[in-house]
Amino acid sequence: MARLDPAVAEVRRAVRLSLDDLDPGARLVVACSGGADSMALAAATVFEARTAGWLVGAAVVDHQLQEGSPRVARVVASRLQVLGCDPVEVAQVDVGARGGPEAAARAARYDALERFAERQGAVLLLGHTLDDQAETVILGLARGSGIRSLSGMSATTPRLRRPLLSLTRATTRQACAAMGLEIWEDPHNDDARFARVRVRGRVLPVLEAELGPGVAAALARTAASARQDNAALDELADALYHQALLPEGALEVAELARAAPALRRRALRLAALEAGCPPGELFAVHIDAVERLVSGWRGQGPLDLPGQVKASGDGHTLGFRRAGVGRLSDRDH
Repeated sequence: MARLDPAVAEVRRAVRLSLDDLDPGARLVVACSGGADSMALAAATVFEARTAGWLVGAAVVDHQLQEGSPRVARVVASRLQVLGCDPVEVAQVDVGARGGPEAAARAARYDALERFAERQGAVLLLGHTLDDQAETVILGLARGSGIRSLSGMSATTPRLRRPLLSLTRATTRQACAAMGLEIWEDPHNDDARFARVRVRGRVLPVLEAELGPGVAAALARTAASARQDNAALDELADALYHQALLPEGALEVAELARAAPALRRRALRLAALEAGCPPGELFAVHIDAVERLVSGWRGQGPLDLPGQVKASGDGHTLGFRRAGVGRLSDRDH
């Protein structure tokens, strides 16, 4: 009997541990680009499903940003069918320009994947690795958005799982090679126009060279620790938000002013999101301006926030209003 390749064993074990709470008959959808990470994830999930009794489908997103992308998507879909994924869907999406090309492509991709998983009543599986997590933390540092950005990607949410988040990209590549899986090399992964590509190809190698090996793993550990802290602070901020919420829907400034700045800022962010600000467009600079309506009130006029939301205060109360929508009190809480 041939010895199981260690990389294949690692990927299978990661999938098994990530999904061990799911019952037989649970439906899964693997998001697959055709690259090493998602192909390794698909193969391992199909393998583990034979014992666990899960039903494994897959989704391939064609962003229509490269010549020949429909053919590539069809080839990837056929490879997934050979692996045993059923059903396999190819979803073509229109990528806008909102938030820049990377953010727009990601938003279009997630929307298509989540809709497919929802139709299937399935848990969505994504092939992000430890390296992706490290890149996400560095990008978060560059944005200066605090602990929330440093938290990186969660391994588990109610709607999706990232089973490979503790494994390196080298492990998934070795697993694919050992299993004889053909993979597709996305040209965009080498396109230096994209910030994530520059972090991957230039920033991380310099950090590893100057600080020694293990930087990516250390950044991933930082993300895990920050996520725990972030969850605890979010819980406290949610309590503050509801304590400050007045019957008419505005927030009581005095209640907010008594709170620690870290909790107050989170409560203000929550209020802005409740009013309709898109999470991906609400940044620290916006919360800074809103906080000045609480801690530095000088008769300022209303603030324009992302998503056509306005924040206004009078020194005693703070309200949020979205164009065409009533006050915060008109929304469901």
